[in-house]
Amino acid sequence: MEVENTDFVGGSLRISTAVLARIAKLAALEAMGVQQVRSATPEVKALLGRNGFARSVAVSMQEGVAEITVGIVVLYGHKIPAVCSKVQENVKNAVQNMAGVTVSKVNVVVVGVSSPAEETAEDK
Repeated sequence: MEVENTDFVGGSLRISTAVLARIAKLAALEAMGVQQVRSATPEVKALLGRNGFARSVAVSMQEGVAEITVGIVVLYGHKIPAVCSKVQENVKNAVQNMAGVTVSKVNVVVVGVSSPAEETAEDK
């Protein structure tokens, strides 16, 4: 699926939802406290009752308006509500500013919390 703007000067503009998902992923990673963006584990999917959450970022379009769902792993020691709020803000602003697409909501699914041992192993 893609977003199309036929009012573009000199032709038309099409932006793939995969591009919107990439923008959302990069914006989420900029939030302090996000270790990674990834899809939910089978256990989390079962808890949420969402078998369709197979991607780390899902974008659905309804009448030119995007709804984005992002799965994140939070760094241990960070306040999860504050991290999620910043992810929502970053994602919404980035997609709207870069692509000119209105974002109705950004759903954040915390799919894990990194342990301090995981953080030091990845720093090496």
